[in-house]
Amino acid sequence: MYVHTDDITIPDPDTIVWKYLDLSKFLDMLLCRQMFMSRSDKFEDQYEGTFSEPTFEEIRRIAQSNPEFVDNYKSHRENVVISSWHINEYESYAMWQIFTKNNEGLAIQSTVQRMKDAMAPENRYEQHIGEVKYIDYKKEYIPFDNNFFPFLFKRKSFQYEREVRVISDLTKHNLHINEGAKVNVDINQLIEKIYIHPKSENWYKNLVIQLMQQLGFDFKIEKSDLESDILI
Repeated sequence: MYVHTDDITIPDPDTIVWKYLDLSKFLDMLLCRQMFMSRSDKFEDQYEGTFSEPTFEEIRRIAQSNPEFVDNYKSHRENVVISSWHINEYESYAMWQIFTKNNEGLAIQSTVQRMKDAMAPENRYEQHIGEVKYIDYKKEYIPFDNNFFPFLFKRKSFQYEREVRVISDLTKHNLHINEGAKVNVDINQLIEKIYIHPKSENWYKNLVIQLMQQLGFDFKIEKSDLESDILI
């Protein structure tokens, strides 16, 4: 007997979210005043946007009378773009390790509400924000009556990501999407605080601060809890 998942989780507006990225991606965001969203089938996890076994069995029955049904779902992944954010009240040592290299990089701290407000002027693409649900792909069912649902589920092996996603379906725009797409954002609304890699050297921290000042941004820069002095 298969277990059906509960309703899709809509994150609380005050939920704190993080994006860990290298300096080049951060500067690209500031210069373009746009947020990059990756094409869903370019993620490392090959299961992105696919279905669990119980759901696939139902789709296969539908496809017997409509052979194009499965092909449409496969091609659909090429037109869906995603921006991934990490839910956490505090910064994450693990996320620093995974998403930054050579003790360099930054973390953007925001909230779900700030993300929504920052993208409000973006009228080109329909966007959906949802919290990823981690399930057993052998037992649990993924609903497919909404085009966004398959992209809001992942295997339990990825629970450490604690992910909130901004998802856009660009199918109707007839675009050729290579690695992804950029969407306009209000940078000052999106970014609440900046954390510079806790193990970075002073010259790197000073470089980041200088670059932001030259570009006309005055974000609050917090000292990482991971570089606090030892109280002993």
